[in-house]
Amino acid sequence: MFSGASAINLDTKGRIAIPKRYRELLSARHNSQLVVTVDIQSSCLLLYPIQEWETVAAKLALLSDTQPTERAIKRLLLGYAHECELDGNGRMLLPPPLRQYANLDKRAMLVGQLNKFELWDEATWQQQIEQSRLAILNEDLAANERLADFSL
Repeated sequence: MFSGASAINLDTKGRIAIPKRYRELLSARHNSQLVVTVDIQSSCLLLYPIQEWETVAAKLALLSDTQPTERAIKRLLLGYAHECELDGNGRMLLPPPLRQYANLDKRAMLVGQLNKFELWDEATWQQQIEQSRLAILNEDLAANERLADFSL
């Protein structure tokens, strides 16, 4: 399970280094293989360990090729999907179209989301955090059936 936010940098070749705290798990359980694709609701990338991606791909296979929204989701997620393997230094190359989609240049944030990572441009991440904070403050959590019993 992945959690936490890590500030990372893209090098001049468009590579990122996965923080050391995640590398052993990715190596042992996922053979250092990841699939990177776009987030369909935010301008960030999603990095799935290969087995987690296989679960997503199975769900995508069930979507229709004739229903426009389902087809659009498949087109984006599968069209941008790129298989990567971490090198000996824990680095992976992000293809230019993926970097462009998420506006990634130099400074980025890698954010653990249990079964996957999100990869954000650092400034966009800061904006997203503020929007999320405001959304939570403005929501009546007790009125939300799924959050009513949520406690920390």
